[in-house]
Amino acid sequence: MKQANLFAELAAEFAGTAVLILFGNGVVAMVLLFGTGVPGEVVKGGFTNITIAWGLGVTMGIYVAGRISGAHLNPAVTVALALFRGFPWRKVVPFSMAQTAGAFSAAALVFWNYRPAFERVDPNLERTAAIFTTFPAFGDFPAAGFLDQVIGTALLLFLIFALTDENNQQGAADLMPLLIGLIVVVIGMSFGGMHGYAINPARDFGPRIFTVLAGFRNNGLTDGTWAFWVPIAGPMLGGVLGAAAWDLGIGRCLPRVVRGRVER
Repeated sequence: MKQANLFAELAAEFAGTAVLILFGNGVVAMVLLFGTGVPGEVVKGGFTNITIAWGLGVTMGIYVAGRISGAHLNPAVTVALALFRGFPWRKVVPFSMAQTAGAFSAAALVFWNYRPAFERVDPNLERTAAIFTTFPAFGDFPAAGFLDQVIGTALLLFLIFALTDENNQQGAADLMPLLIGLIVVVIGMSFGGMHGYAINPARDFGPRIFTVLAGFRNNGLTDGTWAFWVPIAGPMLGGVLGAAAWDLGIGRCLPRVVRGRVER
């Protein structure tokens, strides 16, 4: 197979992350903008819809980018792969920038699509930035969700490493995108309350930049709350911890597979 060049890899990361955010931000827009008390309007889902759609968004994003770039779609994944899997460090910043740009562009498209709903529900853009980005459950203490972000992203990388470790393959390679998407679903259902389970700095920061430029007042970046740092620092730390836990724990105990032969 022809090896992809850096431009192709960055394009794949951009597109894959954009697909992820289109589905992710799109489902939150469906839930929050519709069924808001207008007589006769039907509620368009709830938190279960959100967690499932985010997981499926991850799955679709991996299908888009997997064969070209490996479908990191997340700076926390990129850094973990550089630390533990030999991914070139020179690509870490370009990959992270492409992921963030893809997330930004997808957020803009979601806003464009739902602009009439925003004008009806929140014409002054004062209370709907959470459609695009995450915020702490307790607004007076943004750091309350930091541990939540660390644990969630640690689980993500721990399980991604478990699924992709060549010494731990269970013959499910074709199902890998779906399995990783299900990891995101279960993280959202289990650790989605304290800070919206961003578990991905690009997924959060790209759309947050968009909310600033679009004029959302409660954006967590320029509104004085400083909420933006939690879904950046928490996932970066959690990703490293989760990857290290696999490689230094269960991963070290697995029998090695060498040229199709198991060595114990």
